[in-house]
Amino acid sequence: MNKTLTYISLTALLLSTTLSADDITDTMEEAMSSYKKGDYVQTKEDLTYVMELLKQKKGETIQGFLPDALDGWKAEKAKSENAGSGMMGGGSTTSRSYTKGKSKIVISVVTDSPLLQGLGSLLGNPMFNSGGKLKRINREKATIKYSEKNQSGDVTLMLDKRFLITVKGSKVTEDELVAYAKAIDFKKIKEQ
Repeated sequence: MNKTLTYISLTALLLSTTLSADDITDTMEEAMSSYKKGDYVQTKEDLTYVMELLKQKKGETIQGFLPDALDGWKAEKAKSENAGSGMMGGGSTTSRSYTKGKSKIVISVVTDSPLLQGLGSLLGNPMFNSGGKLKRINREKATIKYSEKNQSGDVTLMLDKRFLITVKGSKVTEDELVAYAKAIDFKKIKEQ
């Protein structure tokens, strides 16, 4: 029942703002109607759907904070996906790929997952670096794992214990990985 009241509070708050009619506001109105009729099952289904739509909108917003291709690189269109509760605890992932010849870098941002809070503590702990090295990138702590032999690696950052950012690359230099990590707009992502 507490979750239902939380959802109803969220619904009332969002309905009180001047939003144009769309799938989110229409579904919230339907949820409010179901709640008033005592149909809690339908209310919960509607609000769960609204929460998924909000995750989707958030992912679309985060797409705009992923960098354009750096000099000499080509970027694919960014994409977002919502995962079920079995994958990363139900979070959403926004990603974008970049290529230059045989070189490839993929930036991914995972958010809205309950697992991220616990993971954030582990990522910030040097004991759990697993061979990576700590480095600050745009004032954020990052772990860099890079194999010179394989010309591949990744940069991992946790922002606000809410966003897991990974920059993975193959046939790249460590400097290229770091350059892409630096190009991400961490400040705007944290505002989401």
